[in-house]
Amino acid sequence: MDKNDFLKGIYDDFFGISKLSKENQELAKEIEELNKEFPKIEVKPIENTESQKEQKDEKMEEILNQIDELYIDEKSKELLKKIIEYVRKYNEKIENKYISFDMCIYTDNKETLNIITDILNEIFNYFTYTEHGRKEEVSLYDIERIEQLSDIYNMQNNVIVLKDFEVLNNKENDFKEKFLYKLDENTSKFENKKITILYAKNKETIKDLFINNEVLKNRFFDFEINGINPDVQDVYEDVLEKVKENMEISEELQIKLLDYISITYPNSNLSFPHYRDELAEKIIFNKEIPEYEKDKSMDEIFAELNELVGLEKVKTMLKDLVSLIELKNKTKDSLKIKDINLHMVFLGNPGTGKTTVARIVSQILYNLKYVKQNKLIEVSSKDLVAEYVGQTAPKTMAVVEKALGGVLFVDEAYSLATGGSGQGSSFNEEAIATLIQAMENYRDNLVVIFAGYTKEMQGFLNANSGIVSRIGYTVEFEDYTVEELLKIFNQMMKKSGFVVSKEANEKAKEIIKQCKNSKNFGNARFVRNLYEKTIVKHASNTKGVKLKKELKTISKEDVNVENLIIEWICL
Repeated sequence: MDKNDFLKGIYDDFFGISKLSKENQELAKEIEELNKEFPKIEVKPIENTESQKEQKDEKMEEILNQIDELYIDEKSKELLKKIIEYVRKYNEKIENKYISFDMCIYTDNKETLNIITDILNEIFNYFTYTEHGRKEEVSLYDIERIEQLSDIYNMQNNVIVLKDFEVLNNKENDFKEKFLYKLDENTSKFENKKITILYAKNKETIKDLFINNEVLKNRFFDFEINGINPDVQDVYEDVLEKVKENMEISEELQIKLLDYISITYPNSNLSFPHYRDELAEKIIFNKEIPEYEKDKSMDEIFAELNELVGLEKVKTMLKDLVSLIELKNKTKDSLKIKDINLHMVFLGNPGTGKTTVARIVSQILYNLKYVKQNKLIEVSSKDLVAEYVGQTAPKTMAVVEKALGGVLFVDEAYSLATGGSGQGSSFNEEAIATLIQAMENYRDNLVVIFAGYTKEMQGFLNANSGIVSRIGYTVEFEDYTVEELLKIFNQMMKKSGFVVSKEANEKAKEIIKQCKNSKNFGNARFVRNLYEKTIVKHASNTKGVKLKKELKTISKEDVNVENLIIEWICL
């Protein structure tokens, strides 16, 4: 008799999942008849000493308190407590049916998952419900470990957590079938007394996994964990505790922290652990509470855009895009406008404003409610590609998860283009494939912008046929003219409170003109370099000066070219 068939009724009865199907009703009758044929062995409960009972009571109280402190709903807590209580009853021979608690856990909160699986592992060990061992996590991205799954089950592993099921979306049927075979082979060994947990963020991720294997599917029950958000005071106390572990924080800063959390947390779409950890890291790094940035109106955003020098084609494209999104929002379903694909490619030489415009795009999309959060996550290939086999896809997915609800900006994306052969090349391919899959899976919750030099980006776009098909907009950032670069130079000076003399302007213009056609010219980056070195030279030239007018005026002698000659080799 199949283990799954035998336990199906027990699962249903214990967890109240559903009524017995006709097949299981018939099966129950068969079992009843078998029980009549064989004498029932009465198992007496274990009589514990008073000391043993106290120890078990203390352990149960400790574990149940841990469960009560979890940020999950009461239904989820109740199910977890039922499992714990059943394990104890089995240990004390009050219950005599061994239930293998193989399960699919669904939650988008990895911290909650880790706590729950640690609790299960601890209680299974404590009440000797399984063989003594440790919890072992296995990622489906790690092909080598999946191949060694039988070895992992044969080791002293008590709870085996299999995760990252989104990898199956990119795998051929052969891989899925081999994985299912190994899973079936190892979880069917009833005598092993090991617990298998399949972890996914939602049921959709693995809904097709068992489509042709009903027996294996019924071996696992679904445990959908519904998280709840802690209140502001709980968040404040958790963040404060993390900060205090690393630095002193005055009462004044504590008050400012509470104010900051009161304003930002209720409007944040981050999960509680992500919000807590990101905020704590910012405070510890900067030694201060971040300033709360108020949301900008569309007029304020476009005022910022219009202040940018040049970029006329880019500005026109963004204005047209905004008009289209606004039209779609206003008409809702009355006009048959297709969903707008906002994944983008920014092409242009260094210093042409690609990153600046990406930040403005994220503000525009948030203002129009196209993305849930006003955030831009900026990364490069080193943030996506790992050094070892099996690590690139999880590393890339971690970046994607951080960007969900906002905009992911991949700068110098051409460095992801595969060149030559070898492991490094395959890692890059894996990063690109993971990004493409994420663009498809999270198209309603993520906008990806790839940016890089025009010529080099062609190699990236050709690296995987799926990239171009998922790009909605290709934006060309043209080089700045000499006049535009000079205007940027003057804007930088003006924002710092300086006035540039006519002679200094002429000299700066001549330097820009001579350097503009040099190889790898940095456009606005070059101008910022010139600006910074000019300020340093001005400070040296005005050491003995006291008149404010002279201190604020940039002269011809201040426009510094010495280091620029070395860096840009253009004069």
